[in-house]
Amino acid sequence: MIEKLLVANRGEIARRVFRTCRDAGIGTVAVFSDADAEAPHAAEADVAVRLPGNAPSDTYLRAALLIKAAVETGADAIHPGYGFLSENAGFARAVIDAGLTWVGPPPEAIESMGSKVESKRMMAGAGVPILSELDPAEVTEADLPLLVKASAGGGGRGMRVVRSLGELAEAVEGASAEAASAFGDPTVFCERYLETGRHIEVQVLADTHGTVWAVGERECSIQRRHQKVVEEAPSPFVDEAMRAALFDAARKAAQAIDYVGAGTVEFLAGPDGRFYFLEMNTRLQVEHPVTEATTGLDLVALQLRIAEGEHLPIAEPQARGHAIEVRLYAEDPSAGWQPQSGTLHRFEVPAARREFEVGPGVRLDSGFVSGQTVGVHYDPMLAKVIAFAPDRPSAARALASALAGAEIHGVVTNRDLLVNVLRHEAFLAGETDTAFFDRHGLETLARPLATADTVRISALAAALAGAAANREGAQVQRRLPSGWRNVRSQGQRKRFRQGDDEIEVVYTLGRDGLRADGFEGVELVSAESDGVVLEVSGVRRKFAVARYGDTVYVDSPEGAVELSVVPRYTDPDAALAAGSLVAPMPGTVVRLAVEIGDPVKTGDPLLWLEAMKMEHRIAAPADGVVTELPVVVGQQVEVGTILAVVGENE
Repeated sequence: MIEKLLVANRGEIARRVFRTCRDAGIGTVAVFSDADAEAPHAAEADVAVRLPGNAPSDTYLRAALLIKAAVETGADAIHPGYGFLSENAGFARAVIDAGLTWVGPPPEAIESMGSKVESKRMMAGAGVPILSELDPAEVTEADLPLLVKASAGGGGRGMRVVRSLGELAEAVEGASAEAASAFGDPTVFCERYLETGRHIEVQVLADTHGTVWAVGERECSIQRRHQKVVEEAPSPFVDEAMRAALFDAARKAAQAIDYVGAGTVEFLAGPDGRFYFLEMNTRLQVEHPVTEATTGLDLVALQLRIAEGEHLPIAEPQARGHAIEVRLYAEDPSAGWQPQSGTLHRFEVPAARREFEVGPGVRLDSGFVSGQTVGVHYDPMLAKVIAFAPDRPSAARALASALAGAEIHGVVTNRDLLVNVLRHEAFLAGETDTAFFDRHGLETLARPLATADTVRISALAAALAGAAANREGAQVQRRLPSGWRNVRSQGQRKRFRQGDDEIEVVYTLGRDGLRADGFEGVELVSAESDGVVLEVSGVRRKFAVARYGDTVYVDSPEGAVELSVVPRYTDPDAALAAGSLVAPMPGTVVRLAVEIGDPVKTGDPLLWLEAMKMEHRIAAPADGVVTELPVVVGQQVEVGTILAVVGENE
């Protein structure tokens, strides 16, 4: 019996495992890096152990430190979560050799699936359908398009799509470099790329007594950069015959490697319904909540019971209803999916129940809380939001509504993109292949929920809330309206900026109420520092207003709006030189493609930044010549750091 469990991970998955442990009466141990010292997972465990440093290589990837923490705190078992060392056979062996219970599959099973090249050969021998491996040196036009993939690891790292032979060499080089950085193994391979494939996976559970369950399929086709964004169970594409074939293939895969515990067998399905083995994840998946919702199982509890040697019942559980999960990221989809960092001033999803709860409704699995800092050392996922309902349309509607009503202040997120996807007619029709973003246009899908009219009236609400805050803070004459004069001369003016647009609000407050230029039919009902009620053409609308420094957030049912207060005076010395390229995020310079004096064309790569587990290309904004290159490989840069300057080519 497991008495005390150390979770060798962080964020929402650590909190998720702790929740099940509390219900089971199992003691908990957290580990945390310096960057995670104030993180919720560190506070929620019974005890927590510091891992000095910030980088994963210094903290969560240090097997010896993790095992030492378990031994010193009296833990008798380790759960790896996902990512980090969860699929590291050496770590699993070290845990077992230390006399601890490993909550995961045997090291040999992890090892056999650790190389995508070798795992595909093994699966072919077990009768599981695969896509044939292609040798990059022998690829022809007939093989295109193809996908270059890292043999080790996953999560979209070390992957490149190639549509012409001229792109192949650069794709192989880039994928290999990224794979070496991320996984310590530069090995890559090629396989045929299905432009409109569906990513379908099967959850498996296996005990130490030979019972193997296939516990429903999940579809994870809507992806960005080969990383999942929307997941659901069951798949709208899979019929009963295909489901039976998928389950049979998944069981064969698990049995071929004597699997034990929770794992996922991933397949790529073509439009004709034929499917091919991609990989097996020898751990719990990020998207496991949709399976929990549709089966009523607690997969973490089952992992623990299997590790304790319990039998699984012979009969597999049956699924019912429909569940959809979205990954809420701190990133800007409209800016090439750039990850974001900063203080998360407020993070609330009012429609969600308590975290990790299983049952009908909306569930929130979050690694962040209000006031926490989103750093640059780890994945930018803030939370998973899951809706479970009797049918797919109801689940999509509930999830979209919960996201639209979320209050997220401090960092840019992909929230509006997620809502637009969930409400899109193609999504609701079940047309969700891996080309979803390309086919329907990222520019359209990432558009803000708030329209231009909503932004304008939100700016008015922000101005009125600001005036109310000034009035509440005044030491004298608090009952006088903002901007009071014996003789009215002109309206009050407030300027805001949203992106590249500037919005000026001109208004007066007098005995005859609110008068605002350009806002016909708008009347003020009430104005407080944190909220304004306006009547627009006879309809009352509420606006929640929050201000942090010079940034104002206005939340309303019509969409969330972020505004920057434009200062009265600007510093002319703060202007950047024309052609300057600045760091869009904190990160590390990992590669340079140019030198000072090199001519460049629009879109040519200048350098690459690594941040939040991904490489980001910094490209030339126009034709010209590189006049400044003030950074070097390995340099850490902050947001706004000048990376390069492209001047006119004279």
